[in-house]
Formats: sequence, C-alpha cells, structure tokens
Amino acid sequence: MTQELLKLDQQVCFSLYSASNTVTRAYRPLLEKLDLTYLQYIVMMVLWEHKTLNVTELGQRLRLDSGTLTPLLKRLEFKELVTRKRGASDERVRQISLTRKGTALKKSAETIPRELATCVNLSREDGLELKRLCDKLLAPEGRQ
Repeated sequence: MTQELLKLDQQVCFSLYSASNTVTRAYRPLLEKLDLTYLQYIVMMVLWEHKTLNVTELGQRLRLDSGTLTPLLKRLEFKELVTRKRGASDERVRQISLTRKGTALKKSAETIPRELATCVNLSREDGLELKRLCDKLLAPEGRQ
C-alpha cells in the first residue's frame, strides 16, 4: 500500500503540474499573435480590468512575487504596453498603468478564451468544475 502512494501517476501534484503545462502550451500559438508570453497575458488581463495598480496589488492578484513581476513589467514597458511610474504619495511604490497601445491590444485578445476552449479536451461544464476545484485548493483555510 505504501509503495502505491509514491507512484507518480497517483500524485495530484503531478496531474496539476502536467495540466498546467498543457494549458500554457495551448496558449502559446494564440499569444504569439499578440507578441505576449502567458505571464505577460495574465498581467495584461488584470490591467485591462483595473487600468492601474501598484506592483504589490498586481502581485497579489496574480500570486507572483516582485522578483518575477519586475522583469515582466519591464518587458511590457519596453513593448510600450504599460508605464511604470513612482507613486505620488510614496516614491517606493510603483504604479503600473496601461498605455493606449496596451488598451488597444485588448480588442485583439478578446478571441483568445474561445480559441483556447477549442484546443483543450474539456466541456464547458468540466472546465467550470475544474476552475471551481482549483479555486477551492487556492482558497485560504476556512474560506471556501
């Protein structure tokens, strides 16, 4: 019985890891059209929703640390999709805002969710259930 517990195909973590890689790979050709990586895309999605956030808020929403986020934001700034400015009340705080070019990119990205849905082997109901289970896994203890 204990030997079964150590088999790779019995591990939830490996299934999650493999599924995540599969979905990220499915995004790749879709995002190439926008000249974005997957992480750049999720940053842009948050900014399309909120327009301006500081780096800490952005990191919290994306579950990314500033060490990962800072170079990502610099690349988006280089592509002229976002601006990074010091906060007016606290210069240590970096405000991230969409540029006009970043805002305009949203129109091109609107087809991505539907296109991805055709690439993965899940019904809409299964996809919603998978999201619900992932959200449950990510929820802090006692808040589900």
